Amino acid sequence: MGGFNSIVKLFMPKDRVFYSLFEDVAANLVEMGKVLVELVETKDMQVRKDKVHLIERLEHKNDDYTHRIFVELGQNFITPFDREDIHYLASTLDDVADYIHGSAKRIDIYKVGEINDSVRKLADLINQGVQELARAIPELRNMSNMRVITDACVKINSLENHADDIYDRAIADLFEQESNAVELIKMREIYQALEIATDKCEDSANVIETIIIKYA
Repeated sequence: MGGFNSIVKLFMPKDRVFYSLFEDVAANLVEMGKVLVELVETKDMQVRKDKVHLIERLEHKNDDYTHRIFVELGQNFITPFDREDIHYLASTLDDVADYIHGSAKRIDIYKVGEINDSVRKLADLINQGVQELARAIPELRNMSNMRVITDACVKINSLENHADDIYDRAIADLFEQESNAVELIKMREIYQALEIATDKCEDSANVIETIIIKYA
């Protein structure tokens, strides 16, 4: 039977591999979003450190998936959609992972004692954003359910706008209330990394929209 299976594999359309790789990336990002929320919700420094290490491992896993997508791009003549769209989608999703990791790492190395509401809200918006990406991406396989994709993209857009508002307010409060310059710089960097993660979710959603416009 094994021989037959490998023959079937041989004749499987090579472009199918992109769908599963993107779905792996999406599932991995969902995991990262979930762990980030757990990280900002806990006061226990050891638990926090464990969550940071877990996010780091997931980020490495994401790098592997992204690398495999690029390798497949180099080897496959046939791709399910434009090569540059595949490249751009892989890059923007990888950026989401990088900035989730960057936020977690900064919370850890800057030894943030009290995690405030703004950080928690931004983490929650990132978490919602990656969940929406994970809803849209599997639909690219057959594009029969466009509504799911467009709804997810619209939702990501509004999450990003919400994140912008929280970020602006958090920065304003920071400059008003924080007299310690070092603390101010630390918190500003954490806010920025979190906010950029939501931007990158929106960039990913924009690529997905570009793809469905071309192929709908």
